[in-house]
Amino acid sequence: MALIILEECISCDACVPPCPTHSITADDPIYIINPETCTECVGFAQTPTCVEACPVDCIIVDNAHIESDEALMEKYKKLQEE
Repeated sequence: MALIILEECISCDACVPPCPTHSITADDPIYIINPETCTECVGFAQTPTCVEACPVDCIIVDNAHIESDEALMEKYKKLQEE
């Protein structure tokens, strides 16, 4: 699974620094999350750090990119090798 940032995003930058995979980038007009590198913080934290940091609660599960916990852990391991 990956997360997605909704249109309610206020582009405050609060979600970017805590992202351990650097998956969040500024876009126009809101931030976006790269589903190829987002692990929902599996391997890094108990809950997604961007969700915890977002002041407007606009980061949710992206139903277009559903992955099992095992797949997220494999993605985490692959990112650690790079």
